[in-house]
Amino acid sequence: MWSSWSIQPVYGAQHPPLDPRLTKNFIKERSKVNAVPLKNKKASSFHEFARNTSDAWDIGDDEEEDFSSPSFQTLNSKVALATAAQVLENHSKLRVKPERSQSTTSDAPASYKVIKSSSDAQLSRNASDTCLRNPLHKQQSLPLRPIIPLVARISDQNASGAPPMTVREKTRLEKFRQLLSSHNTDLDELRKCSWPGVPREVRPVTWRLLSGYLPANTERRKLTLQRKREEYFGFIEQYYDSRNEEHHQDTYRQIHIDIPRTNPLIPLFQQPLVQEIFERILFIWAIRHPASGYVQGINDLVTPFFVVFLSEYVEEDVENFDVTNLSQDVLRSIEADSFWCMSKLLDGIQDNYTFAQPGIQKKVQALEELVSRIDEQVHNHFRRYEVEYLQFAFRWMNNLLMRELPLRCTIRLWDTYQSEPEGFSHFHLYVCAAFLIKWRKEILEEEDFQGLLMLLQNLPTIHWGNEEIGLLLAEAYRLKYMFADAPNHYRR
Repeated sequence: MWSSWSIQPVYGAQHPPLDPRLTKNFIKERSKVNAVPLKNKKASSFHEFARNTSDAWDIGDDEEEDFSSPSFQTLNSKVALATAAQVLENHSKLRVKPERSQSTTSDAPASYKVIKSSSDAQLSRNASDTCLRNPLHKQQSLPLRPIIPLVARISDQNASGAPPMTVREKTRLEKFRQLLSSHNTDLDELRKCSWPGVPREVRPVTWRLLSGYLPANTERRKLTLQRKREEYFGFIEQYYDSRNEEHHQDTYRQIHIDIPRTNPLIPLFQQPLVQEIFERILFIWAIRHPASGYVQGINDLVTPFFVVFLSEYVEEDVENFDVTNLSQDVLRSIEADSFWCMSKLLDGIQDNYTFAQPGIQKKVQALEELVSRIDEQVHNHFRRYEVEYLQFAFRWMNNLLMRELPLRCTIRLWDTYQSEPEGFSHFHLYVCAAFLIKWRKEILEEEDFQGLLMLLQNLPTIHWGNEEIGLLLAEAYRLKYMFADAPNHYRR
């Protein structure tokens, strides 16, 4: 009985594995640092695919890794410093590149580095510090990974520091406030208003309502929140100490490993107190859902809820906010609400995480069939170079595109997912199809298996914002309208 509660690993959640011991010259070409397997042997089954892929976060992070092999010793200090300097130089060039919305940057001198956010600045400091440390330390013995910032800013157009709201935005915000304050909130109307995005000021309560966590009746909300928060901390008292018991060791150990990897470039998520909160949320969820247990990737799904509910108490951008400045009661409220809303989300997609992950297999297959009808040229391009959809779309389904998009974009995306019927389980398919076709030009320009996989696993979305997500959702809605109720359109 207890064995069913053990960890079920998610394979392919990040990248196919990189094993530097497979090649002696892995450091000569920087592009090989993030290389995919050169030989594309088509997996005969999902289980074979699972055995031959893993999460790239695992590279060298486990204590059992063998660092004594000669291949690790070839990465001397000169190589480490030179490669790190090249990465930093390239990253600096990326930051200096002018953007449509920031015309002033085009006049900056060549030596001026535009820091997009505090996470970028932190990233540069950390990388510079790393270069100065002893390269023989354990972390320096590993192949250097390319630095790809995951988040430029969490804030959206309604956060502090942004331009004042337009008349239209003020009108929308007032409409939300009227809906939310009415005796019985009209949830259908709230969904219609939320589809094009929820203003930051009312997003926390809107998400609670759309998740089914809060009742529509305003008089019942306070008591409901109080009861559900007490219920969650009752679970903590009842179950959390059992994390040290032998039959839960695998689950707790994997959660403990994954938490520091959750949005590693955002200082907020590296705070010990925040990591403790995430550990409790994930462990209690795993204990209460033995059919799947904890699966790698579920840790990502906590972050949007945590950020949104934290923003209820924080005026400034939350990216660098020190949560120790909040009271214990506030932190408990944020933790409990994040747990319950994440649970509501996972209730609709739990077959993504049960044994053999049948939900993900079906969604990847549906994506392949859909793309073959939407864009036959892209589909045939994949077939020509033997690219399997499972090799890139597994992560898209498992992590709901969270590792493909900045967190601020995920939050905007989830505004729509929560307002769509079966948004996370059904509409997400059409978003993935629209997302793939968005890159058709770049895809068709790649003419080998390795180039295609590297592109699809590192799509350049770091500077995306609400405008790009709005266009993506509009295209996804068009595809859903054309294909969702016309199953014959799927097949030839």
